[in-house]
Amino acid sequence: MKNDISKNSYDDDLVRKFLLITMVWAGVAFLVGLLAALQLAYWPANGGVPWLTFGRIRPLHTNAAIFAFAGNAIFAGIYHSTQRLLRTRLFSDLLGRIHFWGWQLIILCAAITLPLGFTQGKEYAELEWPIDILITLVWVVFAINFFGTLYKRREKHMYVAIWFYIATIVTVAILHIVNSIAIPFSFMKSYTVWAGMQDALVQWWYGHNAVAFFLTTPFLGLMYYYVPKVVNAPIYSYRLSIIHFWALVFIYIWAGPHHLLYTSLPDWLQTLGMIFSIMLWAPSWGGMINGLLTFKGRWSSVRHEPIWKFFIAALTFYGMATFEGPLLSIKSVSALGHYTDWIIGHVHGGALGWNGFLIFGMLYYLIPKLWNTQLYSKKLAEQHFWLGLVGIVLYYVSMVVAGVTQGMMWKAIDPQGQLVYPEFIETVVRIVPLYWVRFLGGILYLSGFVLMVYNIIKTIKSNKTVLVDTPIANLVNDNIKTDNEPRLLEGYATKFTILAIVAVLVGTVIEIYPTLNVHQYVNPEITIHPFSALEQEGRDIYVREGCYLCHSQQIRPLVDEKLRYGDPSTIEESIYDHPYQWGSKRTGPDLSRVGKKYPDMWHYQHMLDPRQIQPKSIMPEYSWLAKQTIDYSQIKKKLNVLRNLGVPYSDVEVQNADIDAEKQAQTVAAELKTQGVQGQIDHKEILAMIAYLQALGQKGNK
Repeated sequence: MKNDISKNSYDDDLVRKFLLITMVWAGVAFLVGLLAALQLAYWPANGGVPWLTFGRIRPLHTNAAIFAFAGNAIFAGIYHSTQRLLRTRLFSDLLGRIHFWGWQLIILCAAITLPLGFTQGKEYAELEWPIDILITLVWVVFAINFFGTLYKRREKHMYVAIWFYIATIVTVAILHIVNSIAIPFSFMKSYTVWAGMQDALVQWWYGHNAVAFFLTTPFLGLMYYYVPKVVNAPIYSYRLSIIHFWALVFIYIWAGPHHLLYTSLPDWLQTLGMIFSIMLWAPSWGGMINGLLTFKGRWSSVRHEPIWKFFIAALTFYGMATFEGPLLSIKSVSALGHYTDWIIGHVHGGALGWNGFLIFGMLYYLIPKLWNTQLYSKKLAEQHFWLGLVGIVLYYVSMVVAGVTQGMMWKAIDPQGQLVYPEFIETVVRIVPLYWVRFLGGILYLSGFVLMVYNIIKTIKSNKTVLVDTPIANLVNDNIKTDNEPRLLEGYATKFTILAIVAVLVGTVIEIYPTLNVHQYVNPEITIHPFSALEQEGRDIYVREGCYLCHSQQIRPLVDEKLRYGDPSTIEESIYDHPYQWGSKRTGPDLSRVGKKYPDMWHYQHMLDPRQIQPKSIMPEYSWLAKQTIDYSQIKKKLNVLRNLGVPYSDVEVQNADIDAEKQAQTVAAELKTQGVQGQIDHKEILAMIAYLQALGQKGNK
């Protein structure tokens, strides 16, 4: 009997599972994000616990928000809408369950490993190689189930939402595999095969397009399905949706280099990224307008329908974010905004406003339907909307103001050609009050979410019937379907998928391939010496603690940065860096030239208690570095892997790596003891960290 039911009904049980777990992980993402925000306003908030420091929980927050909260919502929406658009049950119930539990295992692994410091040090791609392999396998399961369903569909016409799902699945697979290629040297640690400029380019080709093809295209697909369903009217312009899709998919993939403007990336790539980013204005706003005009003639109902408010606000924030993104990609604007909190505000405006509100609207719409009941309280949903909206506005405005303040203070130069604010801490102190405003915005957003959870729980509990899967519809709803017959590619899944892949690969190849031969951009007169064994160990500790999240290592050729930090960074300096450390945010100063600027004792005191050096510092204490012992046993393996990746270590250097590291550590320890350090510091991790910091900017010679 069960088999008969399964043949004639949709698999809504899987959808329900994804919807419920979405709310669980949303709570985790919001709470961790709130803790991270608090730490910037009040540094002791980590409680002195290593795994609660900003550098470790920030990757946890981003991964939880993107892949746990948004990811599970994407899967719920895709599985629900795909079955109905194609008029068939999912290809495999088993694959659906494997996908669900496999994805939760991935998230659980991330939640454990990231706070423990197991990270590749690449934004939005921090998870180490075993988890990356698991992600690949689970994604393949998802792809097989989706395309299998597409193959056995009973509706030949592929509605535009399906197009966006196809583009998401194939492009995310390409992005993840290319960016995650690494060589392990232990069970939970590896080095990416990309280095320096290559790594920076591949990372932001991945990072920007993770936003494009994980936080944009699937949500646009969900928008094209759920907005017409909620409004009970066709999408405003089906023709516009076609233009929107192909323009967006083709253009988006080129835009990654706009994250690297004024860096040592070749100028032609910077210009290419900027041009295509500006071109994104047109298709992005085309999608927003298409969604908003679907409400045309029905605006009076918005006052009484909180679900409508969520979708309208989501589309509005999508328009705002996709206006601001191209704006920030213009070189003159990037010179001011990059490395500042303006970027943080921009990202969260999109994530909390566009993604978050669309998910909330989808939850409010789907859960009553899938549990065969009515929403418990429209009033609570209304309160959730306004709390969330005010929270986003406070968060976004405070971060934009903070970012502009930072940028203008950094760039302020007096008539004598000197920096008006030479001390970096001056900019930090100025914006701390705005960090408190951001924290308040986060509390309001979280409070609205708590109301939603209560509302949903009461809604589900009000259902007194046994849950069953929805019978397969005879026809696709009129408010979704536009034609009785497929037009052009809309009925040919294989051809459509191939063309979507080609559209993505064209920009990818043109953007990345020329840089694979990095030596064409390297000045042969400059020799770069690789890090010593101990310095490399210190670099790995630096990555483990997430220092790159607050400190860049890339000085731009701008007047104020040259005055503050020294000569602009070159391609050669990072040629052996696996991973690169150019950074994307300056909560603290750039460290490219910090080597030999201060004595070892300065770094020792600064790591243990930054307030000894700068009383107003918001940097956390890293006292555990003076307690934890260096693991010399892995150093040979590290250098051997790096040599295989092209770092010019000799056989002797690899063979004697542990011995050489221990000798250098003893030298640093002896120097610190002569400067007044007492107690047992031999073989402690802080020695490796100091060695690494002192090596920055000291490895090149002409």
